[in-house]
Amino acid sequence: MALLEPGMEAPLFEATDQDGKTVRLKDYIGKKVVLYFYPKDDTPGCTKEACAFRDNFPKFKQIGVEVLGVSIDSEKRHKKFVDKYELPFRLVVDEDKKIVQDYGVWGLKKFMGREYMGTNRVTYLIAENGRIEHVWPKVKPAEHAEELIEYIENSG
Repeated sequence: MALLEPGMEAPLFEATDQDGKTVRLKDYIGKKVVLYFYPKDDTPGCTKEACAFRDNFPKFKQIGVEVLGVSIDSEKRHKKFVDKYELPFRLVVDEDKKIVQDYGVWGLKKFMGREYMGTNRVTYLIAENGRIEHVWPKVKPAEHAEELIEYIENSG
């Protein structure tokens, strides 16, 4: 599947988070949303990325940006991940792979010579009007949160 492009409408979704609470993208209309997709809870790269968002979370709040992480992990795995690393943002459960497919981030991956289907590490910035403002198709987990803040501060 192809990634969404800036200007396109962000596909609406309704799912649950790590606490079993409903998350609806339409509830965030009027705010900028960082929607970041990652492969798996509590793995090295994903932990680096989540902790970078955690460490920069006060800055995201200050500039009025919501952060939502999405993976195909279960509510239970998300909860464990959030508790272990004290993540202050919501992780969206996408066990049926609907959101990752709607956003074009589910695809063929290669690791150590093996090919398999999985979630690609991609981030979308969704504008206040619900449209895709920017896409990061390649992400360096440890630096990505700061890269997003810099982009948002310089684009406004």
